[in-house]
Amino acid sequence: MARYFALVPAAGAGARFGGATPKQYLQANDRPLLWYALACLSAHPSIERVFVILRPVDVFYEQHPWQELGERIEPLRVGADARAQTVLNGLQAIRKHVADEDWILVHDAVRPCLQSEWIDRLITETGNDGIGGLLAVPVSDTLKQADASTRVASTRPRTGLWRAQTPQMFRYGLLVRALTLADAADTTDEASAVERLGLAPRLVMGSDLNIKVTYPEDLRLAQLILTNIRALGA
Repeated sequence: MARYFALVPAAGAGARFGGATPKQYLQANDRPLLWYALACLSAHPSIERVFVILRPVDVFYEQHPWQELGERIEPLRVGADARAQTVLNGLQAIRKHVADEDWILVHDAVRPCLQSEWIDRLITETGNDGIGGLLAVPVSDTLKQADASTRVASTRPRTGLWRAQTPQMFRYGLLVRALTLADAADTTDEASAVERLGLAPRLVMGSDLNIKVTYPEDLRLAQLILTNIRALGA
């Protein structure tokens, strides 16, 4: 029977956010953003182990008491500059722990509002799928294409468009093959690497609360969500 493992790439430098501290270690309600992602994944009953992929020279990770989250979290210092290469390095590092048919849930380190019920939905709807899938939400805003001077060049139809989120869940063997063949610099998520194999991952309804912290205002919003997650109906 296939098992479930989580992999959290946490090797990013957070250049778009600014500041000396990588985004995954920024504080939200007295905990680093990475804490919330690892806490949710490590507490889920279906996930056997959570691998967090760090830069070899990461000096922030050991500053936090991760042992409070239990024994299922294992850091691996094999991170790279590109996310796709970080994930591939992590997959190669856990080869001895997993079989090709096991499922890997890859989750962004800076999506701190992850909830167990969203993981349940992903596993339920994708666990018997021949390809795999990802959490996502339909696009609701009107989309504008900008020109070089930041003026509207055209309005794009939003019908059928979804915003990709994480976790993204694929079989270990398939994900290794997809990322090995992918151009790491041009691969922004695992699903796009799988798509380049000619496969169509399943879209599973996520939540607008599953935000990714990219800019300072995202951090403030994440703090509000984390404080009020039950009241917001997550």
